[in-house]
Amino acid sequence: MAKEREEYSILKTLIALSLVALCLVAAQWQYHRGVDRHARNAMIEKHIQLTPVGLDVVKDLPLASEWRSVTTSGSFDASNQILLRNRYNEGVYGFEVLTLFKTAANEKFWVDRGWVKAGANATIAPEIVPPPTNEVSITGRLRLDSSLPQGSFFAIPSSGNGLISKLNAQSRFDTENYYIDLLSGSESSLTPAVAAQLPELSDGPHMAYALQWIFFAGLVLYGRILIRRTR
Repeated sequence: MAKEREEYSILKTLIALSLVALCLVAAQWQYHRGVDRHARNAMIEKHIQLTPVGLDVVKDLPLASEWRSVTTSGSFDASNQILLRNRYNEGVYGFEVLTLFKTAANEKFWVDRGWVKAGANATIAPEIVPPPTNEVSITGRLRLDSSLPQGSFFAIPSSGNGLISKLNAQSRFDTENYYIDLLSGSESSLTPAVAAQLPELSDGPHMAYALQWIFFAGLVLYGRILIRRTR
């Protein structure tokens, strides 16, 4: 009987140690998430304050230059526009409008021209200011195309009328591995009424969660010791 009790006690100790190990793994995971998020926020805050540079200066290193303001020239392809769904502005449902842009060097990428309010129903396209047909200069924040949502999205037909078809932003059209959040341009109509928003620059609760998991690990140890002393 004593041997069985001892084996049972060892089993409970092993279970407690396993729970402690899981809590510490979870704490470490939350800690590293917090560190990564803090570094990302610091990078964004730094880059949005930098003076705009030509796109050619940073286009080969978009990962290191994301969120930095860039300038470039070219023309919009109004026949290829995408509406990204589930975008809200002050509680109003709408879309982000992405329009294909082509530079003089024949580079193509999407330009997020800002938010527009949704139409009266799902079959009616929202009212969108058409982009200029001539060559223009634009200024916007450089973004990685991996930030674009995956899947199919509404696309405005080239006629501008009728039902909205579907198009995938990741189908690329031989586009570059970045896109631009438009801020302004050489024509006043290019300045979005509601530009693409910056992410919330908060470090979040990850560090608090990490401490919480360490606290749970301590509780498990304390509980195991208390049970053993009681016995």
